[in-house]
Amino acid sequence: MLSIIVPVMNEEGSLRQLWDEIRPVAEEHVDSFELIFIDDGSTDTSWQIISELIESDSRISGIRFRRNFGKAAALTAGMRAADGDLVLMMDADLQDDPQEIPEMLKLIESGHDVVNGWKKRRFDPWHKVYPSRVFNWMVSRMTGLKLHDHNCGLKMFRSDVAAEINIYGELHRFIPVLAFARGFKVTEIPVHHRSRQHGESKYGVRRFLRGLLDLLTVTFLISFGRRPQHALGAIGLFFFGIGGLGLTYLAALWCLMRINPQWVTVTDIGNRPLLAYSIAATLLGGQAMSLGLLAELIVAYTGKTKDSYSISERGVHNAADGAAASETHSSEADTVGEQRDAGAQDAGRSEHVS
Repeated sequence: MLSIIVPVMNEEGSLRQLWDEIRPVAEEHVDSFELIFIDDGSTDTSWQIISELIESDSRISGIRFRRNFGKAAALTAGMRAADGDLVLMMDADLQDDPQEIPEMLKLIESGHDVVNGWKKRRFDPWHKVYPSRVFNWMVSRMTGLKLHDHNCGLKMFRSDVAAEINIYGELHRFIPVLAFARGFKVTEIPVHHRSRQHGESKYGVRRFLRGLLDLLTVTFLISFGRRPQHALGAIGLFFFGIGGLGLTYLAALWCLMRINPQWVTVTDIGNRPLLAYSIAATLLGGQAMSLGLLAELIVAYTGKTKDSYSISERGVHNAADGAAASETHSSEADTVGEQRDAGAQDAGRSEHVS
């Protein structure tokens, strides 16, 4: 079953057309499917249109938020409500083409777990295209997952991926990265990108800056999420070592001044900038290592063990036949024992009568 999740934010002009495009493609290429609309605090008539579509077809369902909680929250709600073993994410603005579904299904059937769309030819303004290219290059370099378009809204993945990753804030654009970090097979496919026909874009320049901060968060989570002391402790040791070397050097100068003042020309150590810098570096290093220890305690007592690994499949020896044979043998033995006990009781009665 294919679960199609569509976040909606003031897209009243495109919802009916989107359903008309999805329905024939899904009916032709999958056995069964469901379409889940998540109204993320729309202020137009989007929810009324979704309600009408729900009444017209039982395969459509909807979730309405009380206010705007963001795309990550909408996708999370949709993944929790999805019943399919495959999940397709797509935007409601008609820029994602449902005709790409068959090719994405083929890649999933070939063994991939996540198929990410690549808008090779984009119909967006330049102030969105060029920052996006820089951002995608940075994500590929920092995470090790080489994709051309990490933020493409058209993605298909198995339900196992949805069950294992946790997205919040604006981490929805890093779904392929988070899945890749868990060991899932990720690939991409060029998709047809269309120009927006209705409504307005929900993203601006601030999106790029927030994306950089989210990239740092994701990089830390996938690299040191289960071992934060390796990151904070390394920083702490670096600054603590620099501060310690500076203080050791100043202490040696002070000792030489006490032994023989003629050996050292500098007499005023307390006013040297090196003293302040060394003390600051030592304190900073100690604080970083302390934060690392606190983070390790939090992970140890609140972290879930299952989050540290991902299981692809299990192999179990099928002992059903052996168990059945053993059960049959035990039943036969019990029957023979009962017959022997009955024979002994009859013999005892005969002897008593005689």
